[in-house]
Amino acid sequence: MTPQLAGHLLVECLVAQGVSHVFGVPGESYLAALDGFHDHADRIRFVICRQEGGAAFMAEAHGKLTGRPGVCFVTRGPGATNASIGVHTAFQDSTPMVLLVGDVGSDFRDREAFQEVDYASFFGPSTKGFAKRVERVDEAARLPEYVARAFATAMNGRPGPVVLVLPEDMLRTPVQAAPLPRVAPTPAWADPAGLHELRGMLLAAQRPLVIAGGGGWTPQSAQALQRFAEQWQLPVANAFRFQDTFDNHHPLYAGDVGIAISPKLAARVREADLVIAVGPRLGEMTTGGYTLLEAPRPKQKLVHFHADAEELNRVYQADLAFNTTMNAAACALETLAPPPELPWRAWAEAAHADYEANLVPQPLPGPIDMPAIVRSLQAHLPADAVLTNGAGNFASWIHRFFRHHGLAKGFKTQLAPTSGAMGYGVPAGVAASIATGRVAFTIAGDGDFLMNGQELATAVQHGGRSIVVLLNNGMYGTIRMHQEREYPERVSGTALANPDFCALARAYGYAAERVTETAQFEPALLRALACETGTLIEIPLDPEVITTRGTLSAITRAAQGKA
Repeated sequence: MTPQLAGHLLVECLVAQGVSHVFGVPGESYLAALDGFHDHADRIRFVICRQEGGAAFMAEAHGKLTGRPGVCFVTRGPGATNASIGVHTAFQDSTPMVLLVGDVGSDFRDREAFQEVDYASFFGPSTKGFAKRVERVDEAARLPEYVARAFATAMNGRPGPVVLVLPEDMLRTPVQAAPLPRVAPTPAWADPAGLHELRGMLLAAQRPLVIAGGGGWTPQSAQALQRFAEQWQLPVANAFRFQDTFDNHHPLYAGDVGIAISPKLAARVREADLVIAVGPRLGEMTTGGYTLLEAPRPKQKLVHFHADAEELNRVYQADLAFNTTMNAAACALETLAPPPELPWRAWAEAAHADYEANLVPQPLPGPIDMPAIVRSLQAHLPADAVLTNGAGNFASWIHRFFRHHGLAKGFKTQLAPTSGAMGYGVPAGVAASIATGRVAFTIAGDGDFLMNGQELATAVQHGGRSIVVLLNNGMYGTIRMHQEREYPERVSGTALANPDFCALARAYGYAAERVTETAQFEPALLRALACETGTLIEIPLDPEVITTRGTLSAITRAAQGKA
């Protein structure tokens, strides 16, 4: 075996794990690896990003789309800290991801050398950080071992991020070693005795409800879940920002359980006598601040399927808990035979009727009818389009009114951060376009866009062509909404002075246009879909239109009435 630089071996290890795209910002700490990407450009693509936060979001989005770890490569110190937002998103969203960090040389270590950081303390699980594992590779010959373990750790159990720290001098070391074979996640199976007990609980129930979501879903597991729901005629709600887990068009779909939940669905969760949670952590957003299900012991009977044994019974004490992957969970559930008659058919039909009623919008002021905008998206975006968003009230228009066909139809179609990270939508859309070639649609707010809008340049450089609808209301709208609730008419720190967004998009190489009336949007969308480049469509939105259900003035008046 001919010796080669460890940086080249690292790239070969990534290829062996099936990695097609690595998202990153170059740094002098990993020049040997960059040279390896040059030699293997026909098998793996290094996507040059503009900022490490955007690169990490792209890797996280890639992990969501493929189910395999998305890979981000950054340099030491500021590069790694910038990328931490994507690592945290991967942690909270249960997304497999590997962050590679080029580090200071071993001979400079522990001297607070230029840009040196203690990554185990910063990211590590031992310090209650947000990576599943943080490891430093000091011996070049062991690179294959560390890379294979990183991928296995990222996928096994609850999927999540792993950090590999790569000293500069190690990457320059000549080495004789070969990559290890591609690793696959190890499935954890549902206990047959527990499944028998679950069937008994279903037979005793009158108002059951399934809440599906979390990481680790595939089209096959989503299809198996759908068959289980159909056999038992169970209403199914999707967890916060996992709205493509169960088909929103299905007659058993009950809506999404998250921020701005439909009041009727919230009541239904409280009234249920059996909640079967398949996949979600049951975090703060999905549980309405731990009120829809009371912690630690819910009033409802709770059955919890989750891939991580440490998550089960951590916040909620379940009546029945299964440590299992989503494929195994859904396949096991569909084996449960239902009785000839089910007492909750009317309950399930009412749940779907409530969801349909929630699609009827409330009248709001201004020349832009946002529900009509979403109807145009529904009519013209292909069924496999990937919809992305960051964090902000602007996302609620898509969350409430857009209907995903979902994974059961064969495609993941929603990329949204359950971590609540602003700036996620633009890079996620860029990654989806580059990696899949499918239509990638992003909805963004003005504040949200300006956090990672520079990644439009990445899209142009690498042939991506996302469509971005930018809602511009001249403020950090979500915070302004809360501000009016708590401190009415005392505006502070939430107003924005914005650039000419269309001119900015054109400078990056995108087409751009401004829509000021609802009737202008559909033709603009059709032009964007036909355009050879990406497109930004700016929509000035009346600041009064602060939520899908009400106005800023109404919030202010309500707050003043309580004062």
